[in-house]
Amino acid sequence: MDKSEIKSRVEKVTALVLKVDPKDISPTANFAFDLGADSMQSIELIAAYEEEFNISMDEQKAREVQTVEGAVEFIAGYVK
Repeated sequence: MDKSEIKSRVEKVTALVLKVDPKDISPTANFAFDLGADSMQSIELIAAYEEEFNISMDEQKAREVQTVEGAVEFIAGYVK
């Protein structure tokens, strides 16, 4: 799976979980500051990414990811 597909799927899941317009999601968008994610939504995002990509991530490290671009890079490390 290439990064453009990962990016597209991350944006889709992010929009659904955070209930934001997909066009408001940019690679540099910060989950908390730009997209309004609270701590509970951060956990929901991790679970949704795991389900979307059928992976199991290190939750502590995943919670340190702050941007959409960071999530794409982080998930790319788990996806074969």
